[in-house]
Amino acid sequence: MKSKSIYALNLFNITSKREYLAYLKRSGEEVTTHNGKVIAIGKFKESLKGDLTPRKVMILVEWESKEAFENYMNDPLLKEVHAHRENGSGDYIWHSFEKLEDFRPFFRD
Repeated sequence: MKSKSIYALNLFNITSKREYLAYLKRSGEEVTTHNGKVIAIGKFKESLKGDLTPRKVMILVEWESKEAFENYMNDPLLKEVHAHRENGSGDYIWHSFEKLEDFRPFFRD
């Protein structure tokens, strides 16, 4: 049985441009190599509703599966790459969501 794809929503602030740019130099290619695809990148515009403290950056990545995401995160060859992300960002919120084709799963008991 094939695993379902997931979306990873990343909300964060950049704390070191140098460090985060070092992460970006390799992360795009590595995300693709690990069966991920960046769907959207956004810069905070305004808070419309809700109680979440705004973050300046949003990235939405679709991963082939949770396992693909975990392989990306745990790849020992990417330890230095991930360190650049951690050292270059702060106030990180990272949530995963199942990819759904419609709303029916929300209404099942």
